[in-house]
Amino acid sequence: MEPERGAESDAQLVVAVARYDEGAMGELYRRYGPAVYGLALRVIGDATMAEEVLQDVFVRLWRQPTRFDPARAELKAFLLREARSRSIDRVRANEARKRREDRHGRDDDRAGEDLERQVWEMIRSEKVKEAMAHLLPGERQAITMAYFEGHTYREVAQLLGEPEGTIKSRIRLGLRKLADALERAGLGVQS
Repeated sequence: MEPERGAESDAQLVVAVARYDEGAMGELYRRYGPAVYGLALRVIGDATMAEEVLQDVFVRLWRQPTRFDPARAELKAFLLREARSRSIDRVRANEARKRREDRHGRDDDRAGEDLERQVWEMIRSEKVKEAMAHLLPGERQAITMAYFEGHTYREVAQLLGEPEGTIKSRIRLGLRKLADALERAGLGVQS
């Protein structure tokens, strides 16, 4: 640790981070990394995922230091809020992925017993692929990331660098188009 870094305020260090000062980022990580990791670990309960949240929080601070407003909160509170939010997103995404896997696992068990059902699933899968091919690229990409890769809407927005509302709109519109296309193909969604 550089002696002068330890004496700088959080706000001064964030300003330095905005000028791509790696030493300032290192000092902020030294100060708050353990607290961010600890909170993520308590929320998620998985060390690897907690490390990913820690990395996400500090990478986001590096890329968007102006998101921190020292007039609104202390940096530690800001970082912990970010860590909590990202941790909850990870838990939700993980639970959704597990539910999908469980649902698909049950479907696969039944499909293995019934050849006709397997054929029907293959036809439906092909129809879904065809319908997906007719979506706009942004809709297709957002739906693929959210429903096939298991990302939350917020994660999709972050990964694509788009507002969350835009991603939600793309997904909603794309799903509506898919439902219409599958309905026309005689594969309407059953309630």
